Amino acid sequence: MTQELWVLVALAASIGFFHTLFGPDHYLPFIMMARARGWSGRKTALITLLCGLGHVLSSVVLGLIGVAVGIAVGWLEALESVRGNLAAWALIAFGLVYFAWGLRRALRNRPHTHTHLHDEGGEHEHEHVHAEGHTHVHAEPGKASITPWVLFTIFVLGPCEPLIPVLMYPAAKQSVWGMALVAGVFSAITIGTMMSVVLVATLGLNLNVMRRLFSPMERYMHAVAGGVICASGLAIQLLGL
Repeated sequence: MTQELWVLVALAASIGFFHTLFGPDHYLPFIMMARARGWSGRKTALITLLCGLGHVLSSVVLGLIGVAVGIAVGWLEALESVRGNLAAWALIAFGLVYFAWGLRRALRNRPHTHTHLHDEGGEHEHEHVHAEGHTHVHAEPGKASITPWVLFTIFVLGPCEPLIPVLMYPAAKQSVWGMALVAGVFSAITIGTMMSVVLVATLGLNLNVMRRLFSPMERYMHAVAGGVICASGLAIQLLGL
């Protein structure tokens, strides 16, 4: 392996790590949805993995097609920019819709107290919410959620901007094997960083001390999740993160 290829591999690893870490859209949606919807650690990891694969493979496939048919890198950069705008707006729209749904749900499920009188003369008070009955806020048996599929679609749309022009095209000048190696390292580091941040943060939020901290706003967690996801999309669109 040439020195130039070694440099590209090291660059792929560092870019994969830092572009994921500094891009809140890579992990905040999964952290917030896992907390709001009560996903298990296994389900959270699986959804993050699948979305990460869709995220990197869409750019890898596009880069391979570009190299194979000789498409100018400038055209691919323009296409990636369009995909990036679509993904950012899709994230904003999803966050807004989920925020509105979560806020409506929270207001409908406001706990209230009924007083029950007994024939013997006693009475007791019972607090509940009508929309959820007596089930936990996260328990939705028999209902299939489209949320993971929405996230997957958004992440497939979202490009890995530095992958094609900075890594794949220069590596292709070395060899096809070198290009595959660089793309593989970038993909592995990106997905690994996504999953690490998501799982560490999710475990932290599930600690008893954090549960007690968030308990007063538990009813609004869906709305909070939607707001954070919308803010992630705005950060991409307005700040270029």
